[in-house]
Amino acid sequence: GLHIPKRLQKTLRQMPFRITADEAFDTVIDACARTHAGTKRDKTWINKGIRDAFVALHEQGHAHSIECWRGKNFVGGIYGLKIGSVFCGESMVSLLTDASKIALVHMAARLWKGGFTLFDAQFTNTHLEQFGIYEITQNAYEKKIRDYMNKPAPWTGTLTPTQEKLLLEDYLNNKSL
Repeated sequence: GLHIPKRLQKTLRQMPFRITADEAFDTVIDACARTHAGTKRDKTWINKGIRDAFVALHEQGHAHSIECWRGKNFVGGIYGLKIGSVFCGESMVSLLTDASKIALVHMAARLWKGGFTLFDAQFTNTHLEQFGIYEITQNAYEKKIRDYMNKPAPWTGTLTPTQEKLLLEDYLNNKSL
């Protein structure tokens, strides 16, 4: 049910960034943890213990990331935890305009392709509201987790640029089905 604003759809089709999956997990989580004095990001909840736990989960194949690159420079990404057919998005970061949004859509395309049933964003905010985020009750969430955590859903790793473009187009053209 991800809503993609028309302007972002146009930007996505231009493929402004090279997209990878799980190639720079540490880079994504470290960028998400960085604070920026005087901005909304003057604090972070990602401490060393959380970072180390997620890196270990990534090494075990349970945590995944999408990275956006401009040339050789990391410009944004998203990471989270896979539990069966549930994906719990933990954090995303943008160093260039739209990079985190593009990472989010590429993540959603992989989850759609893999047959995932729940994409948990943990909390709503105005940034995510543009994508159609909605809240459910704690009881409904716990039921969904119980129902879906043992349902298998394959993770799609890094694709060639052509495969990435085809996956994105397939997702954009069929996500309403």
